[in-house]
Amino acid sequence: MPNPNRGACGFQSTEFEQEYERPSKSELKRQMTVLQKLGEELVNEARDRVKRVPMPEDVRDAILECQQIKDHEGRRRQLQYVGKKMRTLDEEEVAAIQRTIDSWKGLSKADTANMHAMERRRDKLLADDKALTVLLSENPELDVQHLRTLIRNARKEQAENKPPKAYREIFQILKEIAKKNNSGKKDADEDGVEGEDDE
Repeated sequence: MPNPNRGACGFQSTEFEQEYERPSKSELKRQMTVLQKLGEELVNEARDRVKRVPMPEDVRDAILECQQIKDHEGRRRQLQYVGKKMRTLDEEEVAAIQRTIDSWKGLSKADTANMHAMERRRDKLLADDKALTVLLSENPELDVQHLRTLIRNARKEQAENKPPKAYREIFQILKEIAKKNNSGKKDADEDGVEGEDDE
């Protein structure tokens, strides 16, 4: 139910609206903090990655310079400067940088998922002989004898708490298979696209 006394204090509530059209101090501080963190994320990335990010040259130079500073206080000051430079960017430039960083994270998530899948497959190879039969049926070019020896050695390593040399080697073989399968898929996709154009 509306309050009958509301607005009866001698001024209209719209009188002060014009004053608050610009962002509040706390909102500006939040925006500055977001840009500062974005700059820090870039500083923590590899140099060759930073060089590929779409941004003005002066901002990139400030980030690359910060990566080279080892002194704690000097690095802190340079990070502040990076934050100041980040605040000179317009919304579209910031959005482009954010999209690039997000794409890196998406890539690493996919890489992590693939790595976990290979680790599970390796553990299955050690636990179940049928898993080797399945792997060989999918990849007939593999050296059966070599794989059997590696699996036997990896089981022995685990049983005797030895360094996991064979265990790691199995992972490398699975990694090569995954790489070969991925490049095969890309080739097949490209062939499919060309086939559509031919029609």
